[in-house]
Amino acid sequence: MAGRRAGVADLRGPGFLNPPVRLSPSDLKAALQREAHALGFDAIGFTTPDATSEAGKHFLEFIASGGHGDMDWLAASPERRVDPRGLWPDVRSVIMLGVNYGPDDDPLDILARRSRGAISVYAQGDDYHDLIKKRLKSLARWLVAITGDEVKVFVDTAAVMEKPLAQAAHLGWQGKHTNLVSREFGSWLFLGAIYTTLELPRDAAELDHCGSCRACLDICPTAAFPAPYKLDARRCISYLTIENKGPIPREFRKAIGNRIYGCDDCLAVCPWNKFAQAGREQKLAARDALRAPALAELTRLDDAAFRALFTKSPVKRIGRDRFLRNVLIAIGNSGEASLAGEARRLLDDASPLVRGAAVWALSQLIARDAFAALASRADGEPDVTVQQEWRAAAAS
Repeated sequence: MAGRRAGVADLRGPGFLNPPVRLSPSDLKAALQREAHALGFDAIGFTTPDATSEAGKHFLEFIASGGHGDMDWLAASPERRVDPRGLWPDVRSVIMLGVNYGPDDDPLDILARRSRGAISVYAQGDDYHDLIKKRLKSLARWLVAITGDEVKVFVDTAAVMEKPLAQAAHLGWQGKHTNLVSREFGSWLFLGAIYTTLELPRDAAELDHCGSCRACLDICPTAAFPAPYKLDARRCISYLTIENKGPIPREFRKAIGNRIYGCDDCLAVCPWNKFAQAGREQKLAARDALRAPALAELTRLDDAAFRALFTKSPVKRIGRDRFLRNVLIAIGNSGEASLAGEARRLLDDASPLVRGAAVWALSQLIARDAFAALASRADGEPDVTVQQEWRAAAAS
């Protein structure tokens, strides 16, 4: 079929029975909504590829400011990100979809349990990229079977501005914390996109409903928001514990607390979360082992055990060494002298990243004279960054 004509479907079934009946664009849109909900999507909206021009300007300003830190992939080929047609010139409509992942309890409660690690809600289950992409592909296949038009699917792995497109498609609005906020699901929506050569009726863009609220800005432990709607990723705990490949900057270590992968503070405090109950039946399940893991147990992970624990999890992507770096920062913040032995054992770890974090953690948990007695270990340390950790800890 021609890419801009209405779809063809059989109204006696889910689009695959005979005889085929031509659907108007509005009927096809309604059929897409039904199929999306049947596949487990909680939200669906429609927009056009020219809907993100203003957001594209803000993105380019963000890159120019260096606020993306070491996330070089964000700055690569920006023309492909600021306009969907830069990624695929033939796209005529963008279908945005959301899946609710609202938690059962308050994600901030674990921050008081200092001997336990706080893993961001989205990473407590299977990798959402895999889960959402399967659903997107199913919906895309359904659409292709009906219309014959071309499609492409994306889940946070290509140059797609999901949040501005989601706002243009009426799924929610970008809040002051720069994440999408939904009136139905609060700050807890995974997003995916289907680009298509079809022309479908677009939805009205969602309005901003943040008002005078500053809860997400004020709760940020590292003051990562220089202004409402602006994020300096270099100060964000999610960036520091996930994207950052080197040592955690000393100025942020105390503020990280026991957050060992990501940070939910600005999401969890959003007042719109009170409506997130609406999609609970569709939420993605968290694993019990990742809800509040004991820091002491996590320090025992070798590479094989790390991979086994985090199989199918997004945490697996940062690798064992970066993860143990985060765990050791949390141990240093725990105030638990009983964890000092775990930190001391990791002074001999094969990874300089882990050894350096172990030095800092130990310096926070044992008496100054006891730490000074260990300082001679720095003389035999082959890594410059770990040597710097010994000197900085001894001087503090």
